[in-house]
Amino acid sequence: MRGIDTPVRQRRRRVFKEVANLAYNSTNLKDDMEALPYKIVDYEESEFWESVYRDRAIIRERIRLAMGMSLRPENREHPGHLTQGLEESNIDEKYYEPPLMQVIPSACNACPENRYEVTSSCMGCLAHPCQSVCPKGAISMKNGKSVIDQEKCIKCGKCREICPYDAICHKERPCKAACGIGAITSDHVGRAVIDNEKCVSCGQCMVSCPFGAIADKSQIFQLIRAMQSGRKIIAQVAPAFAGQFGPKVTPEMFKTALKELGFADVYETALGADMGCMAEAEHYVKEVATGKQQFALTSCCPSWSVMAKNLFPETIDKISNELTPMVATARLIKQEHPDASVVFIGPCASKKLEASRRTVRSDVDFVITFEELTGMFEAKGILLDEIKAMDEMKDATAAGRGYGVAGGVANAIKDCIEKYYPGTPVNIQHAESLAECKKALLLAKAGKMNGCLIEGMACPGGCIAGAGTNIAIPVAARAVDKFKNEAEKKVPDESVDQEMVELEKE
Repeated sequence: MRGIDTPVRQRRRRVFKEVANLAYNSTNLKDDMEALPYKIVDYEESEFWESVYRDRAIIRERIRLAMGMSLRPENREHPGHLTQGLEESNIDEKYYEPPLMQVIPSACNACPENRYEVTSSCMGCLAHPCQSVCPKGAISMKNGKSVIDQEKCIKCGKCREICPYDAICHKERPCKAACGIGAITSDHVGRAVIDNEKCVSCGQCMVSCPFGAIADKSQIFQLIRAMQSGRKIIAQVAPAFAGQFGPKVTPEMFKTALKELGFADVYETALGADMGCMAEAEHYVKEVATGKQQFALTSCCPSWSVMAKNLFPETIDKISNELTPMVATARLIKQEHPDASVVFIGPCASKKLEASRRTVRSDVDFVITFEELTGMFEAKGILLDEIKAMDEMKDATAAGRGYGVAGGVANAIKDCIEKYYPGTPVNIQHAESLAECKKALLLAKAGKMNGCLIEGMACPGGCIAGAGTNIAIPVAARAVDKFKNEAEKKVPDESVDQEMVELEKE
């Protein structure tokens, strides 16, 4: 479903737009917020659910999350009004409060978790090989068709593989299938539940749910309030922004559009990536290539690094201690603009998790996704296709800009090693998706990755596949590659490494 403008995505974007509208235009916030579900769902018959009342109930919870509030509990007699807690969110600075990812129970369809079923395509063939291969005798013939006894079925899938008519289907809960760390469970009626002890907030469950039953919190309301307060707000944009706002929108047009939206200035997060890859290159050459350290793990992706720390605590000392590109760029901005607040604009849901850490809060004030930013542009009526570019975007090198695609971090570090430490043998590996990341860490634990620099990305495809993106992954990959090739330099200068050292001291 990625990159397709489904009704689920339309609803998400509509909610972001209307919440931004509240911040920009409302003179009676409480009443306007209460009226919003009726504005969004203004027809007599619901287009998306069997009941207009259910549709509005779901929209109410989406509005709360979009305003940075938590869901109202459904297991109480008096869960409270839609606007309960509004005062705590109607402010110009608010950190994300866990949990970040939440299931809206009224929207969950209670999909089957793991089930093989015979469809109407069954021809009732004489061979019925499905019966022959079933190790538990769970398949029988009834009325000339195969039937699976779910009590006996062990979900091995052999019947599906052998059926000559593809008449057996495998039903899986999409959110659970997308979660690489087993954080999705079920409640007493079969609805999805997120285990917050395991969840690393990658958001892949959210973008995989065809019912739009999973959503994350947003800071767009508080960000707009901060801009209205007169504070200087400077944006840093992740390299994955290329192509996210339309094929005609150049990086220069995008930068101008952000300034028109109200940001005082715009930096590339790839600047922090440039500093990071130089520092990582030096670390690899001095520690890993010499055998002092078995292997090295990147730390740019918060979901990957949190998973590694939680599931493989013995690898903690192998995870990079360098500042992530988001934090390094934020510190650079605040070094040059001590009076500014910083917003990170990117493709990633888990960057919200990273920014909520106490060690990062003073560096990054807000995190919003490309999808949420689209809602802000729409609320202000800014048409990016018609923007006349008044700015340049030429700060970072190809190495830093390449961080937006899976393998880009490792390749950037490799390019720096080959230029500044010629002759050093380099062994890089990259894993994309949490399931593949787990496999890589298991191999590293077993000693199969010694001498490697291992890049981990929670999202299949890298940052361009983050939960807050707008376009199809292959289209995004081409756009980032084009943006990368437009850079004036392939790798950063050696002096950039010292800049990272100075920022780490702050």
